[in-house]
Amino acid sequence: MSRKGTGSIFILLFFLNVAAFSAQTIQKEKHTLVVVLKIIETRYNISFSYADATIENKKTVIPDEDLTLAEVLEFLKEKTTLDFELLNDRFVAIKARKPLSLFHTTQRLDEIVITNYLTTGITKLNDGIITIKPETFGILPGLIEPDVLQTIQSLPGVLSIDETVSNINIRGGTHDQNLLLWDGIKMYQSGHFFGLISAFNPYTTKQVNVSKNGTPAKYGDGISSIIDMQMPNKIDNTFKAGGGFNLINADVFAKIPLTHNTELQISTRRSVTDLITTPTYDLYKKRVFQDSDLTNFNQNDHAIDKNEEFYFYDITAKFLYDITKKDKIRLHFLNVNNKLNYEEQANINDRNEALNSKLSQQNLALGFSYTRDWNAKLATTAQVNVSNYDLDATNFDIINNQRLIQENKVIDGSAKLDVDYKHSNLLKLNGGYQFIEVGISNLEDVNNPVFRSYIRDVVRSHALYAEAAFLSIDAKTNLKFGNRINYFSKFNMILNEPRLSFSQRFLNHFRFELLGELKSQTTSQIIDLQNDFLGIENRRWVLSNNNKVADTINNKIIQPVPILKSKQASVGVHYNKNKLLISAEGYLKKVDGITTRSQGFQNQYQFVNSIGSYQIKGIDFLINKQLSHVFSTWLSYSYSKNDYTFPDLNNGMSFPNNADVRHALALSGIYTYNDIKLALGLNWHSGKPTTLPDYANDNPDDNTITYANPNGSNLNDYLRADCSATYSLDVSDTATAIVGLSVWNIFNRKNIINTYYTLDGDNNIVPIENISLGITPNVSIRVSF
Repeated sequence: MSRKGTGSIFILLFFLNVAAFSAQTIQKEKHTLVVVLKIIETRYNISFSYADATIENKKTVIPDEDLTLAEVLEFLKEKTTLDFELLNDRFVAIKARKPLSLFHTTQRLDEIVITNYLTTGITKLNDGIITIKPETFGILPGLIEPDVLQTIQSLPGVLSIDETVSNINIRGGTHDQNLLLWDGIKMYQSGHFFGLISAFNPYTTKQVNVSKNGTPAKYGDGISSIIDMQMPNKIDNTFKAGGGFNLINADVFAKIPLTHNTELQISTRRSVTDLITTPTYDLYKKRVFQDSDLTNFNQNDHAIDKNEEFYFYDITAKFLYDITKKDKIRLHFLNVNNKLNYEEQANINDRNEALNSKLSQQNLALGFSYTRDWNAKLATTAQVNVSNYDLDATNFDIINNQRLIQENKVIDGSAKLDVDYKHSNLLKLNGGYQFIEVGISNLEDVNNPVFRSYIRDVVRSHALYAEAAFLSIDAKTNLKFGNRINYFSKFNMILNEPRLSFSQRFLNHFRFELLGELKSQTTSQIIDLQNDFLGIENRRWVLSNNNKVADTINNKIIQPVPILKSKQASVGVHYNKNKLLISAEGYLKKVDGITTRSQGFQNQYQFVNSIGSYQIKGIDFLINKQLSHVFSTWLSYSYSKNDYTFPDLNNGMSFPNNADVRHALALSGIYTYNDIKLALGLNWHSGKPTTLPDYANDNPDDNTITYANPNGSNLNDYLRADCSATYSLDVSDTATAIVGLSVWNIFNRKNIINTYYTLDGDNNIVPIENISLGITPNVSIRVSF
């Protein structure tokens, strides 16, 4: 189907949905006050500010929909014996009712400025941070479950040029430039199924904070973004459990009160792909294993993917212990694992031989934290974490009688002391110290000819940070300013990293936003050869050595890997009134210290080692309209120009970044009726840059390809339409079931996400194309109680 035809059909379907869906959502009666407040926030487009202790154990019924906001607040005052103070048309402060006093007290407002950002469960704060709460998450096109890393790709300025969660490009950066934290522990693996599914179970994730700029000073690393995933951290003595399955995996989770002051949170998820073959698995397998050792073989080979076996699983656990009301201990555990085995067969000297190749990818995380609330103003948290990443591959070439072992291991240990001080209702201070030690090793072992290379490096860093946050009583002015000082003992280097976040509301419904930051990073991923680790996960983690020139260790050349340094500034204006949000944000970011090996070149620079930088400037635009709580639609558009500069390449002239996607547009709509949720969406972006062969000047006898200007052309535009639907029903007084259906790429459009060129046996240039997922259905059934 042509792109024009796809777009026309989508637009027709989209507006038919808008015209047809006009009924109002019928809300079920709820008793917990926090749930009632969320419903009222959505209904009246307001935000409540309160301390958790203020509304604890408060229950009420949902006010009638025909009441005015003033009437609803009076109703809540009567039913909860709390005070509800309407500060303006957007913010309501909740306070415990106290006797009259001669002294006037104020309540610090929460920093929420936009609720239901795109859909329910997504909120934007006035410091630029976007918060996602999977528990209250609504629905997005193509998703029937709240996959964390798929969800953030719906945000303006966030894109994956190859449709995976292991290659998320935020404002032009590579995936390794995103800092992924799970309960404060750095993660080096983000995906299952080698990038198609998030490795983090959304049903045990309480909140996800995403920061693209103006990052709080307590965060180091992550020069492109911070993705901070947090499990529930409060004991509420409420049992909660659930489970479900879809055509890829099954999972269960439980939140179990052990005593009045202890709680255990556990979950596990496992693929069903080695137990049952589903159409969805076949499509995923075709997408992931294309152009890998499982599908690339010459005419003398047998089909090596014939006996392929693949599965993945993850396990999470968190133990909460409130020693006293002021002292709390938390233990954290996470294990993420992908395993692949396949049998390669061949007939050698009239004898059938078979050897097993395998690939294993694992991230194990352990953490301990102790929090002390010294008084109402001062709290400290001490945390010790260990993250262990292990990527192992054994690859047999049965024809050439060769065995290749490759390993990439990361051990990241950290200790952190964080101090929070609430000077007043208007001023908060945060500071602390963090020590990090990262060791990374890389092994290559070949038996024919005999060759072995093992390299291990360690970098230790010390960081001091401090930040002040001011929020005015009317919530019009928000200012955060902080600084992080990093010291790298190995390089005797000190890096200063100031951070700024400022927002000012004006004309009641407009808000001006200014963000800025300097950041650094010592870990990155590189590609030595495209067929490393069976060609499936070919990126390996390395540490910065801060060398200026190549070095030699154990007869292996060590290429220079500088410390990555970034600086970014952005300015935004947002309008929010009557459930209409219009947002525009312009930004400029520059990153120094990148290497060609970290960028994944597959042209004339594939085997070149050079150091350079990239600079990106762009604008993110969003318009979001909510029609009551029945229908929500949004249009987002991003324009950016992202260019490399390598002094040793292209005569020192700039050329387009491999992730230079100039235009990206998303159009989506969500409709809710009773217990049914429907979502329909369209994603389009211009094609990524590619380098074409220079056929006119190519010499077929030199066994090399002559290329034209680097990234001088572009692939065809990318276009994909998705839909999803869920239906919830009560199966008992305490249990709820949700049935979901999604279709990814409903028009089965063939999108080329990468093209490179190679030579065949006759030295002819052959193009190799990587294709995105075609039409991919999925079904899920979940029960929670």
